[in-house]
Parts: sequence; C-alpha cells; structure tokens
Amino acid sequence: MKILIVVPAHNEEHKICEVIKDLRDFGYEDILVIDDGSSDKTGELARKNGCYILRHIINRGLGAALGTGFEFAKRHDYDYLITFDGDGQHMAKDLTKLLKPLISNSTDVVIGSRLMHPMGMPLGRLIANYASNVATLILYHIWTTDTLSGLRAFNKKAINTINIKTDKMEVSNEFFMEIKRNNLRLAEIPIKPVYTEYSEKHSHNSVSLWQSVSNGKGMLLRLFR
Repeated sequence: MKILIVVPAHNEEHKICEVIKDLRDFGYEDILVIDDGSSDKTGELARKNGCYILRHIINRGLGAALGTGFEFAKRHDYDYLITFDGDGQHMAKDLTKLLKPLISNSTDVVIGSRLMHPMGMPLGRLIANYASNVATLILYHIWTTDTLSGLRAFNKKAINTINIKTDKMEVSNEFFMEIKRNNLRLAEIPIKPVYTEYSEKHSHNSVSLWQSVSNGKGMLLRLFR
C-alpha cells in the first residue's frame, strides 16, 4: 500500500522540520515537499530530513504546487495521496481517519473538515470558508462544510482522474469540480486543526476580513472564467 504525503510549502523553514517529524512519527515515509519558489531554507531542510523534493523556480501558487504533487503520484503509481499543509496546522494522527474510508473502498476522496466542529477558527477564516462553500455549491452543485481545507485524501482512481489546471487558491474549489466531473465519491471527516500565531501569518487562507472579501471576488472571477 503506497501512500504519498504531498506538502506544498513556501518559505516554511521555521515549521517544515516539525511537520516532517510529526508525519514520520506516525509511520509515513513517502513525503514529497513541493518547494514553491521559497527564498529560505525550506527545500534544503526537507531534503536533509529525507523527503522527496520538487522545486518551482518561482512562487507559482498553491494550485501549481498541488498539481505537481498529483503528477508525481501518477508517475510513481501511488495508491493513496494526502495533501498536508506545511505550516503546522494539521496533525498526522488525523490521517488514519481520512485513510480508513478509502482503504475500505467506501469513498474516493475524503476532506478533513475543520468546520464540522469550528471552535477557535478566526473570523476571517470562517467568512472565507463560508463564501468558498457557497461558490462551490453554485458552480458545481456540491455542498461541503470546508472547501478550503488543506487536509485531503485521494485513492488511486481520484489521483489518476483529477486534472488540476489552476495555479492559485481556487484549486480548493477546482477539486470539487473534478470530483463532480469524474463522478467521484466524496466524504468529510471532522478534524481539529492547530491554530498558532505562525499558522495565522503563513496559512494560504489566513487573511483579514477585508482580504477575505477582496480575494473571494478574484477567486470567483477566475473560477467562472
């Protein structure tokens, strides 16, 4: 059973070793860090910790990083792929819950939902997530509680059929378009994220209230296009 953990990372030198250690402690060996144009030692530290490294020369965005991870998984014939943020927000102990329904073949994609129990989520994130959920419902007729979750798990069917085309944050919505297009089965599992001052500054969807509205408008325009 080949499991690949894909960690998109941009300037995460202060957290990447901690993230890798957490995954290693729970037995995950195949860790692919996508160094998305970092100007710090993110890639170097990940390599020293025995991870696979693929580097974008420039910072292309979350979608591009995840797209690179999916291509790696396809080429190397992985059975399961898990996306895992590089800012320390997720806990490796939650991965067993996400993998269980995939291994039992009861679903094809599992989203780790922070909003099934949203205690402690900052207001900016709540608004951004809700707006993104509504956009996903309007565009793809799929309701999900946490469109912007970075913790996701996919089986081989999903790995081989999902085709990521966007480069930026709208990739989170694009996943649901691909789920709909390929008739993939979807499940959500509640997770408890770790919110710290660091993750608030570095998370791809950690923004102020005004930024949530502004970014949401741009994301919607790109999705409709």
